Order: sequence, then structure tokens, then C-alpha cells
Amino acid sequence: MARSADRLDPTDLLAVGDLLTDEERLIRDTVRRFTDERIRPHLADWFEQGTFPARELAPELGSLGVLGMHLDGYGCAGSTAVEYGVACMELEAADSGLRSFVSVQGSLAMRSVHAFGSEEQKQQWLPELAAGRAIGCFGLTEPDFGSDPANMRTRARRRGDDWVLNGSKMWITNGSIADLAVVWAQTDDGLRGFLVPKGTKGFTATDIHGKLSLRASVTSELAFDDVVLPADAVLPGARGLRGPLSSLGEARYGILWGTVGAARDCYTSALDYARTRIQFDRPIAGFQLTQEKLVEMVLELEKAYLVALRIGRLKDEGRALPAHISFGKLNNVRTALEIARSARTVLGANGITLAYPVLRHANNLESVLTYEGTSEIHTLVLGEAITGESAYR
Repeated sequence: MARSADRLDPTDLLAVGDLLTDEERLIRDTVRRFTDERIRPHLADWFEQGTFPARELAPELGSLGVLGMHLDGYGCAGSTAVEYGVACMELEAADSGLRSFVSVQGSLAMRSVHAFGSEEQKQQWLPELAAGRAIGCFGLTEPDFGSDPANMRTRARRRGDDWVLNGSKMWITNGSIADLAVVWAQTDDGLRGFLVPKGTKGFTATDIHGKLSLRASVTSELAFDDVVLPADAVLPGARGLRGPLSSLGEARYGILWGTVGAARDCYTSALDYARTRIQFDRPIAGFQLTQEKLVEMVLELEKAYLVALRIGRLKDEGRALPAHISFGKLNNVRTALEIARSARTVLGANGITLAYPVLRHANNLESVLTYEGTSEIHTLVLGEAITGESAYR
């Protein structure tokens, strides 16, 4: 039965949520309730202070079941792609830093061990990471090599049965608080992944300060100075760029959902504000130009939601290709950032304060726009997909 006009939900105009299954809605609502009760009351302080209580929150996120929730076994829930997606949507509706923590833990660190690790490595690390008793990070990006990881300088050389690791990684989420770093390095046998536990001699992690974005998130530089690793530190199933790039694909998938949550939070903040802000003796929601902004926001929000859901269904059917993930990340991050910017104008001067989430989201989304593949790189992925011609070099 069609909904009557007076029953339209202004936060989900097309009732996209009705396309979710009961289990997907349950996960969505459970994560939303957790963020409302446990995260949102503290976000302004964390962002202003540039802190994130990861050690405190990790076991709670483990109990919530979102750490590596889309992986099977080893304490992981084995959730579907859409179930994981709606969880990411609610996490990032609170803050991109929160979703980044969960994404790096599950889609990058845990997924790399799950997909490419030995059985011993999986048994040792995955249950601890899933429960939040241990924290992981993923070291791929370097100071001079972000979009071009094939030319990374970090190198591991054989010395007897051991490996000796030298180099550095940059912009690593969770870096200084991680118990385990999954580090990618060049070897004589091609690109390989290594498990580097915290405290390993020669391994240091230094936090990056002065950030104007993702302030409620730990971002670090990793350095490796003649780090000696045993033979069983290497991930046996990963050779070449396919390993780290496949894990990045999982993280990008979470982003294309998460940014829908950030966009929704900006839109609903602007809508609520417009209904109560009085100017010229009436709510600004009654002015044509304000209504135009709100309408443009909700149009793009609902389209981004549908994009995320369609790609999620394709992924659950085993039909999602890298180009689909690039489509979602490129479109949905760009959409969320434009919604955040427009929402800020509705809030006027109030929009630049931490009393409202809009500029915090906008600042965060500036990072999301370029991490896990810049907009330019995803444009070229799609360009190659539709033309058959590579334009990278």
C-alpha cells in the first residue's frame, strides 16, 4: 500500500529502510542505540581535545559484535555485506573516526589475517581482535607513496630463517595503540604482508598531531629500523598488490555506507534547526531558499542510500566488482561532503561550533574523500571500467 503524503518520513523520504530485512533493521537500530547512548554525548569533547578512548571502547565494540562482523569464524559473526553496511552507516552517523576504527580493525587488519594468514596466525589474533581485547592497524601508505603503493620503499630482506624489515608508513589509523600491525613491504619475492606485534625491537609508532580532520581518531607514523621478524611473521597467502588491495576494497565498501550516515546526520541536523530557528517572525524552514537546500540534500541522500544498498546486494550475491565499490565511494563521499557544506549554511554561525555535528562531519569527510583511494583514483578506476583503457600512467 502506498504511503500517504502526511506519513512521509522526512529523514528517509523514499522509505529505503523498508527495503532492509528485519535482521538488517535490527542491526541498524542496535548500533544506532549504542552510538546515541555511548558515543554521541562525548564526541564534541573528543574532537576538540583530539582524543579517542580506543582502549576503553574496543571491548564494548567487540561486545556489540561489529569488529570483523563480516568475517566467518574465530569469534566473528559472519554477517552479510548489507548487515555490515548498515552498521557502518550508524557508526559514521556518529563520527567518521569511530567508523574508521572499526573499519581498520575489521576490514583491513583482521581481514588480512583472515584471508591470507596461516591457521596459527588466525587462531592467535582473530579472536582477540574480534573481542576488542587487541587492536590492529594496517600499514600500506608511505610518506611518498599513497596512491602508488607498488613503488613503496619499505623492504623486508631474508636473513637466515628471519626477516629484517626497514622503512616507514604514514597516516596509519590506530597505529600507536595497535597491538598488531599488518605491514606490507617489498621483498625479493614481491610484495608481502608481515605481522608486527607491538613492542617488537626497532618498531616505533608516533602520533600525528595538528589535524583539522578525524580528530577523534588516532593517526600515526610507523617506523621500522632493522626490525627482526621470525619466519612465521609473514602472511603466507598474500603475494603482490592483490593482497592489500583486496582488503582495501573491503574498507572502501564500509566507507560507501558510512558516508550515508554522516550525510543523514548533517541533513537531519539542518532540518531540525530550520524548524526551530526563528527569523523575521517565522521558522527559517518556511523560506523558499532554505527549503531548496533541504530538498537538494534529501534528494542526494536518498540516492546515495540506494547506491549503497544496491552495491551491498550485489556483494552478497558475489557479483560486486572493484568498479562497483569505486562507484559507491566516489559518489557517496562526494555527496556527503556537499550535504555537510550545505547543511552548515542552514545553521549559519551556529554551524561552525561543536554544539552541532555538521562542520565536524565536513572536516572528517575531507579525509574520507582522499583516504582508501582518492576521488581521482576512483574516477580512473571507473574510466577504465567503461572505456577499457587504463589512464593511470
